[in-house]
Amino acid sequence: MKLSRIAASSSSFLLAAVLALAGAGQARAADRALALDYVALGDSYSSGLGAGSYDSASGDCKRSNRAYPKLWAAANAPSSFAFTACAGARTSDVAASQLGPLNASTDLVSLSVGGNDAGFADVMTTCVLQSENACVNRVNQARGYVDTTLPGRLDSLYTAIGGRAPGAAVVVLGYPRFYKLSGTCVAGLTERERSAINGAADHLNAALAKRAADHGFAFADVVPAFTGHEICSGASWLHSLNLLNVGESYHPTASGQSGGYLSVFTAHA
Repeated sequence: MKLSRIAASSSSFLLAAVLALAGAGQARAADRALALDYVALGDSYSSGLGAGSYDSASGDCKRSNRAYPKLWAAANAPSSFAFTACAGARTSDVAASQLGPLNASTDLVSLSVGGNDAGFADVMTTCVLQSENACVNRVNQARGYVDTTLPGRLDSLYTAIGGRAPGAAVVVLGYPRFYKLSGTCVAGLTERERSAINGAADHLNAALAKRAADHGFAFADVVPAFTGHEICSGASWLHSLNLLNVGESYHPTASGQSGGYLSVFTAHA
């Protein structure tokens, strides 16, 4: 009887110790979550252009309350959140006007940039308004820029981010392919043009991934998340040409921000 009581007492003690350790671990995890400082940098794909519900105070930067940084912050309640992403931003714009909130206490940074450097808007304008050959030639010019000039610009920006926030986990998000080939579209660009634009997105993503890896940053590929939701898919998470609001053309919808970018960023954050 004494041995059984001792055994029972030991078991109770061990169970209490395990529960106490588990509770302490959960408390530490909660403390880490509460202490997290998050800064969201980048271009229109991070500001949320195309998703609507824009913060009027953000002006032409078009920061949306439906953008993935805002959605992530709402779901995770970081201790501080700075949202400086701005529509139209290039690498030089991010470096010049968005890095202010970064410091040694910053824990997490998200970033999408590079498409505007490569001439994203001009590529799409050329493809919509000019001939198929003009479109493909302009796409190839953009690819050349990605090969020759963009890596140095990314290196400069990434070095600046790392210098200001040396302890932060930095997540570089890529861009989706715009088109589902042989899809539901019966007008607009040709299949050759759509294929060239998709190939350029892949080319840009590969460059972003390489530079991110060289700086110790994570690269978050959104192409898989958007597969089945491209333009011409019948269930697009991207605006096609929007004549009522041209700026939103070829940008993620609210569903693209939540179903595409948010889910991918959450997996890497």
